[in-house]
Amino acid sequence: MYRIAICDDNKEMRRFIKNAVAKAGDIFQVTEYEDGRQLIQNYTGCDILFLDIDMPALNGIDAAFTLRRSDKKVKIIYVTGYADYMRKSFEVHPFSFLIKPVSVEKIIRQLKEAVCYDTKEDNEQKLRFRTDKGAEEFLISDIYYLEYQNRKIRMATRRGDYILKGHITELAQNMSAYGFACPHKSFSVNLYYVKAIKGYDIHMLNGDLIPLSQKRSTEFRNILGNFQADFI
Repeated sequence: MYRIAICDDNKEMRRFIKNAVAKAGDIFQVTEYEDGRQLIQNYTGCDILFLDIDMPALNGIDAAFTLRRSDKKVKIIYVTGYADYMRKSFEVHPFSFLIKPVSVEKIIRQLKEAVCYDTKEDNEQKLRFRTDKGAEEFLISDIYYLEYQNRKIRMATRRGDYILKGHITELAQNMSAYGFACPHKSFSVNLYYVKAIKGYDIHMLNGDLIPLSQKRSTEFRNILGNFQADFI
């Protein structure tokens, strides 16, 4: 049984999503919340969260930030009438972003994709690297970026920094198949962790700043835009 939570201050919208979930099958248990504050105060965990953004007391972005402190795995599906919030929402790693008005078919499709992804996530692919301490395996989702500096390759990860053996050009080419791109000749970044681009600076979700070369700016921005569009 999958636990589904619906948080929206509009009662009719909650009913609409709940009915769509019911049509997707009988493997879902639904809990409703009227706003972000009620969600935070009564949250006991769920597998998939349909979350509005513009709500009184506590909006969906701030509510998600609070949830992420204790629940890193819940798949957040934003259902909102404000497309302008999309980039901001990436900071809490949503599963997808739906713009109102939304159809029953889209709700069901996103729900099924989340369930399917949940199965795949349990078997997430690991990559094996030669480090200065020997061969080690890393989940793709654990890697922020690779940087060539002082004739060495530094890999920034959730587990800390590692020094790799090999050539940055070859590694960057290999990583492109896993959602990485090169904004600069010395970097290969995980597009999932790009927070924003300001001028020729790339702000990463882990707080680091990556340079964007003028020569690669257009190409990198296009790659990032296509990558982020897959979340909609």
